[in-house]
Amino acid sequence: MKSNLYPWNEFQGPNLAYLLEQYDLYLNSPENVSEDIANLFKQYGAPVDSLNKNEAVVGRGSSENLEKILRAIELADSIRRHGHHNANIYPLNNGMKDPSRIDMQGYGLSEQDLMEVPAVLIISNPPGDIVNGLQAINYLKSIYTDNIAFEIRHIVNSEERQWLQNKIEGNAIKANLSTGEKKELLKRLTKIEGFEKFIHRTFVGAKRFSIEGLDSLVVLIDELVSQANLTNTKQINIGMAHRGRLNVLTHVLKKPYEMMFAEFAHVPSESFLPKDGSLEISEGWYGDVKYHKGATYHSGDGMTIKLAYNPSHLEVVSPVVTGQTRAAQEVKNVPGYPEQDKNAAFAILIHGDAAFPGQGVVTEVLNYSRVRGFQTGGSIHIIANNMIGFTTEQYDSRSTNYSSDPAKGFEVPVIHVNADNPEAVIGVAQLAFEYRRQFGKDIVIDLIGYRRYGHNEMDEPSVTNPMMYHIVHKHPTARKIYGDQLVEEKVIESTEVDALDEMILEEMQQAYDRVKELPQTTAHEVIIPEAVLTGYPKFTTGVEGEKLRKVNEELLTWTKEFTPFKKLEKILKRREEPFTSNGKIDWGHAETLAFATILQEGISVRLSGQDAQRGTFSHRHLVLHDEKNGEELIPMHFIDSSNASFVVYNSPLTESAILGYEFGYSLEDKNTLTIWEAQYGDFANMAQVMFDNFISSARAKWGLKSGLVMLLPHGAEGQGAEHTSARLERYLQLSAENNWTVANLSSAANYFHILRRQAASLNEEFVRPLLIVSPKSLLRNPLVGADVSDLTEGSFQVVIEQSGLGGQPEKVKKIVFASGKLAIDLAEKVKDSSEFNYLHIIRVEQFYPFPKEEITDIVKRYPNVEQLTWAQEEPENMGSWNYALPYLLHIADGRNIVYTGRVHRASPAEGDADTYKVEQARIIEEALKGL
Repeated sequence: MKSNLYPWNEFQGPNLAYLLEQYDLYLNSPENVSEDIANLFKQYGAPVDSLNKNEAVVGRGSSENLEKILRAIELADSIRRHGHHNANIYPLNNGMKDPSRIDMQGYGLSEQDLMEVPAVLIISNPPGDIVNGLQAINYLKSIYTDNIAFEIRHIVNSEERQWLQNKIEGNAIKANLSTGEKKELLKRLTKIEGFEKFIHRTFVGAKRFSIEGLDSLVVLIDELVSQANLTNTKQINIGMAHRGRLNVLTHVLKKPYEMMFAEFAHVPSESFLPKDGSLEISEGWYGDVKYHKGATYHSGDGMTIKLAYNPSHLEVVSPVVTGQTRAAQEVKNVPGYPEQDKNAAFAILIHGDAAFPGQGVVTEVLNYSRVRGFQTGGSIHIIANNMIGFTTEQYDSRSTNYSSDPAKGFEVPVIHVNADNPEAVIGVAQLAFEYRRQFGKDIVIDLIGYRRYGHNEMDEPSVTNPMMYHIVHKHPTARKIYGDQLVEEKVIESTEVDALDEMILEEMQQAYDRVKELPQTTAHEVIIPEAVLTGYPKFTTGVEGEKLRKVNEELLTWTKEFTPFKKLEKILKRREEPFTSNGKIDWGHAETLAFATILQEGISVRLSGQDAQRGTFSHRHLVLHDEKNGEELIPMHFIDSSNASFVVYNSPLTESAILGYEFGYSLEDKNTLTIWEAQYGDFANMAQVMFDNFISSARAKWGLKSGLVMLLPHGAEGQGAEHTSARLERYLQLSAENNWTVANLSSAANYFHILRRQAASLNEEFVRPLLIVSPKSLLRNPLVGADVSDLTEGSFQVVIEQSGLGGQPEKVKKIVFASGKLAIDLAEKVKDSSEFNYLHIIRVEQFYPFPKEEITDIVKRYPNVEQLTWAQEEPENMGSWNYALPYLLHIADGRNIVYTGRVHRASPAEGDADTYKVEQARIIEEALKGL
């Protein structure tokens, strides 16, 4: 006879008939059977099996009994689903609770009713001492309503959901610490708290954005690091805002107390940097506040922990960190796709409770977390939950119950944990790490605490949030609570707790005493590295003709089994003509040849953007699709002599997070040409924070070097206000200290050379990002196209003189400066004409750094020039005019300077094509007319 733990033994007569009906429904339409009954069928099979095997039947057979069993199952399900609403997860006990959904009386059940239900119907594998339903329900309540709460029912994958449920109900999350481990945990909490207390009393009023109230955040990260060591993970990348950052720097990344105190005391800290090379700290020449800085720590066992440098924009570092993580996971020294090892690195992303639901970049990052070009095998998100945003209460901060709720839309499990219970925090960290390893997905830990002081230590929070701070001021610290717990458990004496606190404060005092021996510093001296000031050296970026021909042939060759789209095949085969006849190499073709030759030099290429594989304007076609079966072919993977990976990914419809991701990738991998392409240049508006706070200024602030390439399609073509302007003026306004290169090219050959120059500079001190306002209609314009000889010789040209003009220097009275599409519009008007002896045109290919010397040398060749004209398509208050004017005033040396273009406008372009044509024609005519 089977034991009472075999569930079907509880059913007979009409009850068994009902189960058989349910099983038949389960076989045909499992989605129509309740989840709990379906799980029983999945685990124990068909109820009829017990009859066929003459199993004994135990228990009452009434329909009343069946109803009680089903109500008990419903109660258990409700505890799993809604237990978090009644959990003890708020240290200040100020969260809303709703016990009604987990009360047995609400299900018409009594304790006696539950005692008659076998535990196995409630819990699949109950602990040995739990045999009846009442014990099982109480056990579930003890798990789901304690200091840890779970939200997993939104996860669609039943296997994943069941795995989590088994872990939770198997009590696998409970951290069973030894006596020694408990003492070490108390010591850790004492150091965390002591650091804040010491700064608070020593540097009165100084901003530090204290961790107090969320002290166990460091404990959580510690445990993730410990788990990573067990799996031989090589790198952990951490992204976080300023709350608790100094404590994480000090205790997780081992930044010495002396270095931190020196920064508060305004004395040099470099002398305290560990001499063993375990800590790397990067500094820019202009610097940043201490709570924006990062560091890199190399542990003795081979692990690297990086805390990313971050501006005050609370969440924007998350995509940067995930990009760094993907780069750290990939091996790229082989042709084809990079080889990704998801265990090699992972990201810890620490969020604020107001910022997590409030900042859209958070959901952008969650959205791409399982997309092939951007997934990292799962990030571990931690919400450092203060239960308040600056002075804003939760009811003004979000429309959801929890700050973590946006994550549920992406099927990410959410675990809430009381930050005052450090042992529970350790258990949650272990589960999160194991879940990532098992399913390769993101997970959210909502670490619920409070903020002991105001947003910064100068604020008085009682002014705006008196009710919360009446509670905070009376609430003991996590260290005090845990110390009292260990005293009660007889792990330690109360005198030892006090002595430990005094010892650690004395350790910090001794560190500060060493700092005080240093002289006070004067104002920070701004010294820009010579390599940055000097700029790019002369690069020869041409490739020999035979090599180009062979590469081109390989790019246009595919197996007989592959059937490309016929029309596209015909278009691509035209790329043979430059090597066999008089054909031109257009923009997309030049780009492809540049990528292929870069790969042959051992530099990998990564390109992403919306529709980047084909190209917005159908000019690229780096990924081909078999028209019969849809299979992909990337010819770039089969280039002879290539020893580097190549990928091009269509990105989600996201600008800010994807650009940040690619910036992070470029920071981590110095041997990959990383490129982000906006679908249209004005789409980059959505990513302006990345340009402002990272790409343009990261080196000046933090000493971070990036060779990221950004392609922003730009040009007036009668398509209306949007999709016309990349807002070039914004990037020129940000240009200073050789922080990047800004170009507007009018030559496919120049594009080829600038890409190869950028690739060659990636590992050099003078490397910098490259921003190109790239063409649209010019992509196939013959005047933009290149001959093979243009790619075999020379290098990138910062200016291009218009051929056919300026041949009689003494007759030239007017020089016109133009760039990009307008330069080609002008070229089309003057080509093959002898009417423009009075005119010369200089195409300005690079705006920043401005080619003042090259332009000055050209102007000097024309002694009779009376007027310098700056011509542009953009309105006068946009584009490059206001940026270029100071340079022109210097170059003109008394000559007239004239602006030709659209007048001041609020919008960058006309709303209809006819008006555009009239205005464009006026600009061209005015630019070319004689004096």
